Amino acid sequence: MKIVHVIEPFASGVAVFVKSLTETMPEDLHIIIHGERKQVMSAKDVKRTFPKENVRFLRWKSVQRSINPFKDFLALSELHHILRRLKKRGLVDAVHLHSSKSGLLGRLACRLAGIKKVIYTPNGAPFLSTGNSFLNFTFKQIERLGHGLGGEVVCCSASEQEEYSKLGINASFINNGVSLKPSSTAHLVKKPTDKFTVITIGRIEEQKNPVLFNAIASFLEDFAQIEFIWAGDGNGKHLLTSKNITITGWLEPAAASALVAQADLFISTSVFEGLSFSVLEALALKKPVLLSDCVGNRDIVQSGLNGDVFKTDIEAIGKILYYFNNREMLEVMGQYSLSICEEDFNVDLNLRGYRTVYEGPKPVEKGNPYASAV
Repeated sequence: MKIVHVIEPFASGVAVFVKSLTETMPEDLHIIIHGERKQVMSAKDVKRTFPKENVRFLRWKSVQRSINPFKDFLALSELHHILRRLKKRGLVDAVHLHSSKSGLLGRLACRLAGIKKVIYTPNGAPFLSTGNSFLNFTFKQIERLGHGLGGEVVCCSASEQEEYSKLGINASFINNGVSLKPSSTAHLVKKPTDKFTVITIGRIEEQKNPVLFNAIASFLEDFAQIEFIWAGDGNGKHLLTSKNITITGWLEPAAASALVAQADLFISTSVFEGLSFSVLEALALKKPVLLSDCVGNRDIVQSGLNGDVFKTDIEAIGKILYYFNNREMLEVMGQYSLSICEEDFNVDLNLRGYRTVYEGPKPVEKGNPYASAV
């Protein structure tokens, strides 16, 4: 098959998701139409991580993150031109749109280009992204508008699907997944240490709620044996002021995994998620997880077995102190994390489900009334 991916935020979790699709379906040609977020990672650096054999890249030059009617019209025109050219050359069997801006502009461009097989994966419902009720209402209307243009909505977690159903949008879901090949994690073993390390990974921005992360760390500043690490960077870096927080900046994936392997607990303070790859990778590394009770996160935790969810900073602080004083239980919880990952979040099992989505239902042959039952 020839699958065209349209992706505006060509960085972080969305880029990891698309990369996983290209690796899971190596027999198919993947054409990636992408924007760039240089403040997170250059497109050149992101492309370097993708397979070379079955992936081709096309730059979507005019697209940008913020809403701007004039610039968005230019981005739509450019995307329509690219898709129409690819269709004319017979290089489009399905178009997969990633994230909200790509979802809206992509569905309109596909409709104008006469492309029928269109899939949209939000990777985080945008109408859950802020505490501003007007903005969230606006994002809901944008999602409804996009759905009216056609295409199939495939969420990356059950809780994300539920939020779309509440909007009256018919959606399915396929869980995100991570690699569980022994070679990818076997060498990452935690070394004995007196420090109790709490880690998170990701962009330091509003969605990840650095203010809450800082509040939790600040309360525990006087506990010399407890340290916090934020592996990442971003515009909200100045919000992490507690003296027991280390900010690493952006790391290569192997270096980030090594840090998680040495930590005692993985924490997420996110306002919302699609289904976080960094949390799933923590499960694969046998880490207990302490996650904010939000869409995406609540799909990962089996409370009391592989970690817990929390609603407030006080709840999170209480759980951290409990784990700190009962460190012998963390190894068992880590084993549960791996078991849950193997059962529900194995990339080789989950993302192959997209092939069925791309192919669509098989047509019933005329004159064979039993074809649909075969």
